[in-house]
Amino acid sequence: MLLPVGGLVMNTMMDDMNLIQQAQRHHLVVRELGEEIDLEIGPGDDDPSFANTPLIGGPPRETSVDDNDESKNMVMISQLSGHDQDMSKAQPAKRKKKVVKRWREEWADTYKWAYVDVKEGTARIFCSICREYGRKHRRNPYGNEGSRNMQMSALEEHNNSLLHKEALRLQMASKDKIIVDKPIYVKALMSKTAGSIVEAALKRDPNEVEFIQSVQEVVHALERVIAKNSHYVNIMERLLEPERMIVFRVPWVDDRGETHVNRGFRVQFNQALGPCRGGFRFHPSMSLSIAKFLAFEQTLRNALSPYKIGGAAGGSDFDPKGKSDNEVMRFCQSFMNEIYRYLGIDKDLPSEEMGVGTREMGYLFGQYRRLAGHFQVPETLGSFTGPRIFWSGSSLRTEATGYGLVFFAQLLLADLNKDFKGIRCVVSGCGKIALHVLEKLIAYGALPVTVSDSKGYLVDEEGFDYDKIALLREIKTQQRSLRDYSKTYARAKYYDEAKPWNERCDVAFPCATQNEIDQSDAMNLVNSGCRILVEGSNMPCTPEAVDVLRKSNVLIAPAVAAGAGGVVAGEFELNHECNSVNWSPQDFESKLQEAIKQTYQRSLKAALDFGYSKESPEYLVHGAVISAFLTLAQAMTDQGCV
Repeated sequence: MLLPVGGLVMNTMMDDMNLIQQAQRHHLVVRELGEEIDLEIGPGDDDPSFANTPLIGGPPRETSVDDNDESKNMVMISQLSGHDQDMSKAQPAKRKKKVVKRWREEWADTYKWAYVDVKEGTARIFCSICREYGRKHRRNPYGNEGSRNMQMSALEEHNNSLLHKEALRLQMASKDKIIVDKPIYVKALMSKTAGSIVEAALKRDPNEVEFIQSVQEVVHALERVIAKNSHYVNIMERLLEPERMIVFRVPWVDDRGETHVNRGFRVQFNQALGPCRGGFRFHPSMSLSIAKFLAFEQTLRNALSPYKIGGAAGGSDFDPKGKSDNEVMRFCQSFMNEIYRYLGIDKDLPSEEMGVGTREMGYLFGQYRRLAGHFQVPETLGSFTGPRIFWSGSSLRTEATGYGLVFFAQLLLADLNKDFKGIRCVVSGCGKIALHVLEKLIAYGALPVTVSDSKGYLVDEEGFDYDKIALLREIKTQQRSLRDYSKTYARAKYYDEAKPWNERCDVAFPCATQNEIDQSDAMNLVNSGCRILVEGSNMPCTPEAVDVLRKSNVLIAPAVAAGAGGVVAGEFELNHECNSVNWSPQDFESKLQEAIKQTYQRSLKAALDFGYSKESPEYLVHGAVISAFLTLAQAMTDQGCV
């Protein structure tokens, strides 16, 4: 009498094993969960008339041989006596697991809307929009729950969820994209020592994705250095913890009298070489993780430059787009009310970054002067507010970073016995850096064909010229869409929700934001013929994209070295010798080129000293990070444990 029940238990175990194997094939696990999870299979409020209803959206289910065998087994079990009948209740669970198995197959193809996380010790499937799971999420417009919803396809169930629809409506109303936390991509490191550094950073800051990514790239570049001297492990542990992190509230009032609250950040990462220098970024995506990553990158960039200065970065999640001048002024004044006590020529001097231009810096400095009670020395004004006030039109302060990128790329091409004449270039972004890259590329005879914004990209197959750049600058100043460019130049095309990396090119200049090039974008670049990538933005490539570029032998000019133009210009402004001279653009460019050349040579020498040949696509990445780190390590060692 017990034999049929034993067979039933064995079949149930086999179903469980099949489900686990299937989950492993689909690789649905996110966030380091060891096994795939079971959906909620417990009893629900079933509709008795729904037992024979086919899956919604699916074809009618035909009776199979297995189903006939199953029916026969159920008849046999129903004839068992009391105890056996109780054990036979496991049979419906088997049928539900078959439904769950089919549901999982569909979910594997539509996983983009869901992710897996642990809730109260149990692994569950969460909706990416409303962050709910299980039956809290599965609630369709017809009011049914339980097994009927379980038999819906994953995509259909998701679309019919009232909770999801409400969350999606609120998301669209706010025009803010909800970003789901992504698992941190951990690079494979050759040495256990280097791996231990990354592991310690992960344990300390597990949720700071951008900062951890930056740490991994730096540690990867320093593997040979760390392997030669174990003392550098302790230096890295100290270096990766910022000297000071300031997070504060920024309340402000809009033109309608309504109060808003944003969050402000300033991370003074390291001052071993001198007072801090670094930008302010005003952008909705700004967070402590991004502030730390930017400050870390700035620390390395400043250490690699010819000047001995520390690194910092900061800003706010305030979005200046669409705000009036009075609203921006009130926000900047409130922002400075908290941060001014940490600034000064011997402490920390901020500069422009994304979302912060001459207008914002003017408001910030005005409030700083009022709170500090003095004007300070004239050169502070130049660094704090930009060229309009201090340089009287003779400085290339805003052009320096973009021009420096092209100067660096020119040195790289010269080592390959090439020049810019006729070179086809793609550029992302349409801000100060991108437009000045276009200007200098045109001056050198290159053919830049693209710019981009957050909505898409513009391609002009004839290439840009100075008149076209003037039009682009006018469009961006008026906060219009790049689509308007094609009204004047009809042959140009604007592509919505796309990136320029599939356009044919020889050299790419990503100048928009971090992680703008993912794995598929990198593959498009390779297929488009790109041979050199010059990083205009900080950390523009995801780790997966870097792997693709490296395997395809695409030379990478790192932002730590190539983006040193802004650092050089800032220090020129603070140099007393410069203050007495009205520099011409030609003189300034000459000084800038010389400083960029020194940076390039330092990076090249460090790479060769540690065995990285010019055939390696990342030799400049290794060289730049190694040179900067050794400079910092020496200063930190000399100053002791402080």
